[in-house]
Amino acid sequence: MNKVWLVTGASSGFGRAITEAAVAAGDIVVAAARRTALLDDLVAAHPDQVEALPLDVTDIAGVQAAVDGVAARHGRIDVLVNNAGRGLVGAVEETTDAQLRDLMDLHFFGPAALTRAVLPHMRHRGSGAIVQLTSMGGRFAFAGVGAYCATKFALEGLSEALAAEVAPHGIRVLIVEPGAFRTGFAGAAELQRSAPLDAYQDTVGPVVSGLPGGSGQEPGDPAKAAAAILAALDADEPPLRLPLGNDAADAITDHLDRSSTELRSWEKLARSTDFDN
Repeated sequence: MNKVWLVTGASSGFGRAITEAAVAAGDIVVAAARRTALLDDLVAAHPDQVEALPLDVTDIAGVQAAVDGVAARHGRIDVLVNNAGRGLVGAVEETTDAQLRDLMDLHFFGPAALTRAVLPHMRHRGSGAIVQLTSMGGRFAFAGVGAYCATKFALEGLSEALAAEVAPHGIRVLIVEPGAFRTGFAGAAELQRSAPLDAYQDTVGPVVSGLPGGSGQEPGDPAKAAAAILAALDADEPPLRLPLGNDAADAITDHLDRSSTELRSWEKLARSTDFDN
């Protein structure tokens, strides 16, 4: 039976690529976005498979109504893809409380609300999949993207616990960790920059200047990423985490190696803190 997908941030980037891949597989996609006009061509080309849904994922009341409406119209939601997002570049000291909270609303509280909203429908059917688009920055952080990575770290932590909780109900969780892909992310108008301080020019400055300049030159192909996500979901034993791109695979491997080395170096001290018997 063909699946029913709910994909957020579907008007561009990974959301658009996933929507197109699911449609090519014969599935039905409710493509959610703040600006649904960007989906008009897909709706016109596939009127029986694509429904454009206006949705701001930070509107928690609207999220519940949207999910219930999709389930009512289509009878079920088989796959939820939490993809909506944007970038924020700046040192931690430069980042304002409002910027951090806004990004957390978009990358964490919105996906959490959508997840809670779909779970009763999925549990009732005893099946379903929740796809969380994070980033290789959901595994490690580097200068200039602390706020962005913090939101992705939070979503990964929630999702890892979620996976253990919902597995007995036949529901799968897939955390997708892309590297640099040609999604328009780095050059998007939504990419925010915190007010710079001279103290961080050497550490954060190269990140700020490098992101827009590299837009359109990223090695990753969004269509191939979408195909990989569909393949992982169809696997008998899908992974919990799916890095995408050579850069992500290399960087995550290096991070794990360095973390293992650090732990071994400090293991004796780490193990010295229990009560003496």
